[in-house]
Formats: sequence, C-alpha cells, structure tokens
Amino acid sequence: MSASLAGLKVGMEYLQRDNEAKTEELDLIKQQYQEQVTKVRNLEQQNQEQVTKVRNLEQQNQAQIEELISVKARTNNTENQVEVLKREREVKQVAFSASLLASGSGHIGPFNTQTPLVFRHVVANIGNAYNPNTGFFIAPVRGAYHFEFHLYGGGHASHGTGAVLVRNGNPIFIAYEHQASYSVNPSNGATLLLETGDVVFLRQWQNSWIYDSGNHHTTFSGHLLFTV
Repeated sequence: MSASLAGLKVGMEYLQRDNEAKTEELDLIKQQYQEQVTKVRNLEQQNQEQVTKVRNLEQQNQAQIEELISVKARTNNTENQVEVLKREREVKQVAFSASLLASGSGHIGPFNTQTPLVFRHVVANIGNAYNPNTGFFIAPVRGAYHFEFHLYGGGHASHGTGAVLVRNGNPIFIAYEHQASYSVNPSNGATLLLETGDVVFLRQWQNSWIYDSGNHHTTFSGHLLFTV
C-alpha cells in the first residue's frame, strides 16, 4: 500500500472517531436537554399543584370568612331580639300612683279657669312614665291604659270639688260634686287606648276647690293593661 493511501485511511479513521465522539457528545447534550425539559415540566407541574393548593386554601378561607360573617349576623340578630324583648318587657311594666300634696294640708283653688293638677307625692312610678313636676303621664308604648282619680273637698255654698281627665288636651271624663256642707269625694276612671307619646293628666274644674293632706285624700293612678 502506498504512503498516500495509508495516510488517507488514517485520516478517515480519525474523522470517523471524531464524528463518533461528536455524536456521543450530541447525544449527551440531547439527554441533558431532555432531563432539563423534564425538570422544567416537573417544576411546572409542582407549581400548578401549589397554585391549586393556594386556590383551594383561598376558597376554604373565603368559606370560613362567609361562615364567620353568617355567625356574626346570627349573633347580632339574636342580640337584637334579646334587646327588643328586654325593651318590651320594660315598657310592659308601667304603673304609677300619686297624691296631690307633697307635704302639708289645705285646699287648692278655686280658679277662674280649668287648671292642671300636679300630683307631687309619688308612691309608685314603675317605668317613670309619670312626671311629678308637670303632672303629665306620657305613654311610653302604644297600648290600653287604665286611669283612676279620687278627689276630696269640703262642702261650700259657692265651690264644688271637681277635675277632668284629659288626653292630649281633650277632656275625657269628669268627677264633680257640690254641696253646701260636709265633705265630698268625687271619683272617676277610664280605660284609654294611647299611642306612644300621648299625654294624660288632670285639670281642676273652674271655680272648684280640692283638698289634700298627709292622709292623701286626693289621688291619681294609672297603669298599662297591655300593649297593642
């Protein structure tokens, strides 16, 4: 074999080995690339799983928040119902009784016109609907109320003893007696349907006189029968 052919054979063998080495290197690179692709896909899958977990947690958290809001709303509703029941119970407990003079004794009047009476000696005022400074009873709730008033006066030739029950400025029932001697004791009562804020009081009848003392002869009383 000539030297040129031997050299050509050696060159070809070198090129073949180099090609095989490069092919192996390329296969290794492809394998490494495929491994990286697999890792990336695994990471993407793991990331997607984490995203799904986060969304699930967000949904669970939202559900818990909604449940807490619902529980709070139910709690507030229960508290409101309790408060309403408490107020209803309080306003259903309304009653008062008072006599005319806080101290001393004597006749009030006579006056030329009807004059409001203020019963200052309070023995009961449950619910504080009666005001001993004005003589007004103010209805705290709509309902049926019963009122009674008892008057006392000395007999007199010119002056009787009387008063009228008034609601919001309008007369309802009167109690009146007149005789020249001895004492008189007129009385009356009424059951009224009152709206919240209605005012009930007594007005002394014109040209009459009314007596009271430490024995509390002259009284005004009222109480709530039931709400409506």
